[in-house]
Amino acid sequence: MSRAARKPQIRDVGRWRRHLLSGFVIAGAVVVGLRAFELQVLDRAFLENESAKRAIRHVEIPANRGAIVDRNGEPLAVSAPVESVWVVPADLLAAPEHLQAVARLLDRNSGALRRELEARRDRQFYWLARHLSPAEARRITALNAPGVATSREYRRFYPAGEIPAHIVGITNIDGKGLEGVEAIDQQTLAGEPGKRRVIRARDGRVVETGIEVKPARPGQDVQLTIDLRLQYLAHRELKAAVQRHDAKGGMVVVVDARSGDILAMASSPGFNPNRRNAIDRSAMRNRAMTDVFEPGSTVKPLLVAHALDRGLVDSGTRYQTGDGWMQVGRLTVQDVHAYGEVDLTRMLKKSSNVGAAKLGLDMGAEAVFTAFDRFGFGKPLYMRFPGTASGRLPFWRSWDEVEVATASYGYGLSSSALQLVRAYAALANDGQLPGLRLRTDEALVPPERVISADAARQVRGMLRTVISEDGTAARAAVPGFSVAGKTGTMRKVGAGGYSADRHQGLFVGMLPAENPRLVGLVLIDEPRAGGFYGGVVAAPVFSRVMQGAAHWLQLSPRAPVVPGFTTAATAEEEPRS
Repeated sequence: MSRAARKPQIRDVGRWRRHLLSGFVIAGAVVVGLRAFELQVLDRAFLENESAKRAIRHVEIPANRGAIVDRNGEPLAVSAPVESVWVVPADLLAAPEHLQAVARLLDRNSGALRRELEARRDRQFYWLARHLSPAEARRITALNAPGVATSREYRRFYPAGEIPAHIVGITNIDGKGLEGVEAIDQQTLAGEPGKRRVIRARDGRVVETGIEVKPARPGQDVQLTIDLRLQYLAHRELKAAVQRHDAKGGMVVVVDARSGDILAMASSPGFNPNRRNAIDRSAMRNRAMTDVFEPGSTVKPLLVAHALDRGLVDSGTRYQTGDGWMQVGRLTVQDVHAYGEVDLTRMLKKSSNVGAAKLGLDMGAEAVFTAFDRFGFGKPLYMRFPGTASGRLPFWRSWDEVEVATASYGYGLSSSALQLVRAYAALANDGQLPGLRLRTDEALVPPERVISADAARQVRGMLRTVISEDGTAARAAVPGFSVAGKTGTMRKVGAGGYSADRHQGLFVGMLPAENPRLVGLVLIDEPRAGGFYGGVVAAPVFSRVMQGAAHWLQLSPRAPVVPGFTTAATAEEEPRS
């Protein structure tokens, strides 16, 4: 074939190849175009979702926790904004020089921090430090360390420290209530967190878009019936008494006799909620709420009041206590001294166990049980507080004469401090047993009449003599006020029965005696120095707390000072069993 014949054939093959390549290019472009159209128009949400997965995040906006305040609005627990530092571990590990700088600002060992992050390398979020001051947080963010960012949080502060701590309670580092009112009212106080849309850069830093998807709803404040001034007095005097008598602990409760509002409630030992790392868990128990004890001689006025109300005795009823002892079956009932023949007033004034036992045996098991039952012993208080105790009142059908006799002077049954102070509030409130409350927004429970007003007034008059110079509670006197009350000194129960050297000293009283406004209880647990009788260890605390309370609440004395009353008088001993 000639050269001229081959040239058209070569040109035809080249043209065919160009057309084929052009066809492939055009077909590819059409496929890519169609796919782009599908993704960007028909399936645009897919790309947006994939983009959001890599860059857009929803960060929780913490809600400001509500405050806890006293009845006058004084803050007991508040939240303040703080900064916390978090990290994407893998990003910071990739920049060793920044890791050392971060460790230095956090006062951490760089090697220990590296090992900590290595163990969490796969995480996308890890807290480095919580609740830093704004200045500390700024120094860390100024490093521009890869993967390191800060978040706004709220830290709980307790302005009054340990003074109301057993009531207010405490939160954990995440702001969740663990004890006390903080735990009870968690939902009310916590509010509801919000959400904020942010963009996360490649190095882990968060860039806010300024768009709130959902705003945070702050928590609501909770107002307590506690008066911080009275709470301070109760805390101070209780702490001093526990130290002075080398006691195991104690409690003080003050209530408004008419409304049932708890104005002060202190327990010892205490704790400072602002120092979480130094808190002894055993010291966090609110003893006034959770602990029970045998009330001892403090039940005698309640027994007398019930007997008067039912007409079982009258003001002239007398009992022969002889040489200060009597035998009841296997039990020997004893008084400290021989009081001979006593009326009801002298029986309470001298705290005669023999007289109380004879009264109880005359009344019978059912009547003695009914007396304590009507005053609320063994019944729940229906208070929203963790671990609130109900005490114990055995049913009367199981009692023999020994149980009747011992119950008559406060053994064989148990009570919490709140139950006992509530029972005395009925005496103060002319026979009407009030409900107790700790929050001002709780409805006032209508009082329940348990004895007649006349019986309550008679017993209050008898209890005034207990505060005289030759009564068992001379040290409970409050200058300028008439006081009515009763002491109790109880042996504690151990493994082998009642202990001979472990006691609880108790006083419950009210003022002004004629028309009481306040009722208070003081218990000192296992005093080991300076005596152990209720009139010696508890009555002086009552005097000092009530003197301050009367001043702060501007109470008016309803009776002149009784001549001879003095807080320095030596309290007469009372029987312990």
